[in-house]
Amino acid sequence: MKKNKTIKILATILLATSLTGCTKILKEDKKAVQNPETGQSLVSNILCQPENETTRNIYIEHQVDLEQLPKCTEFKITSNGYEGLWTTLFVKPLALIIIKLGQLVKNYGIAVIILTLIIRGIMYPITKKTALQSENMKKAQPKLEKLEKKYNGKTDQESMMQKSQEMMLIYKENNINPLSGCLFSLIQIPLFFAFYEALNRLPAIFEENFLGFQLGTSPLTAFQKGQWYYIIFVILVALATFFSFKLNQTASMNKEQEQQMKMMMNMSVVFITIASFTMSTGIELYWIFNSSFTIVQNLLVKRRGKNANII
Repeated sequence: MKKNKTIKILATILLATSLTGCTKILKEDKKAVQNPETGQSLVSNILCQPENETTRNIYIEHQVDLEQLPKCTEFKITSNGYEGLWTTLFVKPLALIIIKLGQLVKNYGIAVIILTLIIRGIMYPITKKTALQSENMKKAQPKLEKLEKKYNGKTDQESMMQKSQEMMLIYKENNINPLSGCLFSLIQIPLFFAFYEALNRLPAIFEENFLGFQLGTSPLTAFQKGQWYYIIFVILVALATFFSFKLNQTASMNKEQEQQMKMMMNMSVVFITIASFTMSTGIELYWIFNSSFTIVQNLLVKRRGKNANII
């Protein structure tokens, strides 16, 4: 019960925090204003001044006071004043670190990759436990299947209580915490949206190139210009998503649950792949390397599981 309450409290805090600030799309006649060079929908609440002349002119035409904004190289967490908890605690710190790393390595695409790996490295103790839970669940699978057969067809309250108690004992014997994956999800989701917002609100990012790819351009926009080589990002997002989900899949107690999980996984992969056509290259870099970290981590955990007793 205490764990359930903790999860609910954390979820409530994150929800309340996320509602205190967000990206605001720049619009004209109720339509999003796009950069004609990159096809990216511009935001009205950018964090710093754009350097590209075309982008600057668009903002000036739409009466955005660029002089009130700092240059991206001079951006601070306190720049532009207080914009709510979400922006203050998540978006601005990420934006500042990306800018500083970009200045250090001379490329903002590389900065996004480095920051993604740094964050995943910091979160490794949590994500490792989640991966171990999946392996421990597979180890407990035979006992769970026997338990399911033992109480098959028994729906009375006493049988259900006994089944629940025996299941908890199996979980305890195999060091399984069913709620362990929730903490990672509670951290991962706001981090993704914070990255998404920071990259969209930083002109230094969406004006930058990485290995010949424009970070503010989405594959769909690139295709319209005949730049079909951007398909590589869609393919990488699809592959990274599929294998990260597959390797992180938890064992199920019966075939019906297993089929449901497989269907949900496939639907998620399809949805994210379709969404990747409209994601900016900068966001896709984050997604690819974040998912790749998960893949490598789970492969290491599985290898350890084969060579050692995971309890």
